[in-house]
Amino acid sequence: KFLLSASAIGYYGTSQSESFTEDSGPGDDFLSKLCQKWETLAKEKPRSTRLVLLRIGIVLEANGGALSKMLPVFRAGFGGPIGNGKQWMSWIHRSDLCQIIEKSISYTKWEGIINAVAPHPVLMSDFSDTLGRTLGRPSLFPVPGPLLKLLLGDGAKVVLEGQKVISKQLNTFKFEYPDLEKSLEAITSRD
Repeated sequence: KFLLSASAIGYYGTSQSESFTEDSGPGDDFLSKLCQKWETLAKEKPRSTRLVLLRIGIVLEANGGALSKMLPVFRAGFGGPIGNGKQWMSWIHRSDLCQIIEKSISYTKWEGIINAVAPHPVLMSDFSDTLGRTLGRPSLFPVPGPLLKLLLGDGAKVVLEGQKVISKQLNTFKFEYPDLEKSLEAITSRD
């Protein structure tokens, strides 16, 4: 009756100037092509099956993903923007993502593509400043791109080049953490 497929906002490729919504076309890099193939397979579902295609942004939580790798560096006072800091970061708190998944299952009117991102993307420099301020640490030392490529592999492209992704489908969804600072405060106060 229902299929939930999860891919990534990497579907859109990267851009420092363009904004992407659920209506935007795909990029042409490796991650975009991978997401396209994943979604093509999901669309082969039976005709009567309701399909939700979640395209998930950078998920924030202390015990996983990019943030878990950044926290020790920032806590030691060596944090800073990644790359040039001018790239967009489309993020979501893990609790909000879980609520979106739950609502996708229970709310039968949701169908098609949903960008699972918080309503306010930020520049990487603003993200690192906010994380440093939340931890009471400076945000002075930029993380060089080659080091990030070593840590994250192909996933570094999304972080280094970024993309500004907006969700038109979630414009009435009640986010618990729509604000980056409150999101980071909640995460760092528990870990």
